[in-house]
Amino acid sequence: MDQILATHSSDYGRMTARKLRERFVIARMFQPGRVVLHHWEVDRTVVGSAVPGRGRLALVVPPGLKADYFNERRELGIVNLGGPGAVEVDGRRYVLQLHDCLYVGRGKRRVVFTSDRPSQPAQFYLLSHPAHAKHPTRRVRFAKTAGKSLGNAAEQTERTLYKFIHPGAVKSCQLVMGLTIIAPGSRWNSMPPHTHLRRSEVYLYFGLPPRGKVTHFMGRPDCIRKVPLRNREAVLAPPWSVHCGVGTTNYAFIWAMGGENQEFADMDPVDAKLIR
Repeated sequence: MDQILATHSSDYGRMTARKLRERFVIARMFQPGRVVLHHWEVDRTVVGSAVPGRGRLALVVPPGLKADYFNERRELGIVNLGGPGAVEVDGRRYVLQLHDCLYVGRGKRRVVFTSDRPSQPAQFYLLSHPAHAKHPTRRVRFAKTAGKSLGNAAEQTERTLYKFIHPGAVKSCQLVMGLTIIAPGSRWNSMPPHTHLRRSEVYLYFGLPPRGKVTHFMGRPDCIRKVPLRNREAVLAPPWSVHCGVGTTNYAFIWAMGGENQEFADMDPVDAKLIR
């Protein structure tokens, strides 16, 4: 499991483009037959993926967590971005179709991933935070999740937001997780831009064509930088950082947050004129 250290906001502005990617971008995550994990020091976040092939693929606890099993003191959110598959949690099987989500609570000892068809494997995106209490494991079906329309076509901000793990639906300790799909003809996400000092956030961009990219904007409001991202790359947003982006075409992204506040609307607005 790779370790990604926290970065002070005063150091961020002096970083080269290469250093920004090293500190804030996670690439090459979805690797066939492997569980890939990265530990980010901010909010003790674990970001990763699991791509099971013909056999079963278990979520083994990395030595760096100093735990007997992965969910001993953690909660876990899983979203399937590939073919049909399943996640077994302590022997109970949860089928996950494309864009379905599963919340796995603290104390679940064994998590195992499988694909229905190795030729079209499931591709599970993983996001985990420490948890202070146990909450039930819950599956969220994308087909039964109501989306919220945001933005408008004139400003190329039209998008649909789907909440999976959040207060009032799937109870968790810290984790808030969902999916946003940018409409055809639109390019921008997360407008108006904002920060939220009470929690960090991770975006995983996907649905881009081979040559497509997203220009992601991040940093303090007085020092916003651009970070180019390709398909299925994740970007880390510390609490002090703006996080929004514009694509060469429409796309989608998984957003996940952890921290002391789960209120989705708890945001500190940033003047959109600073994004350029």
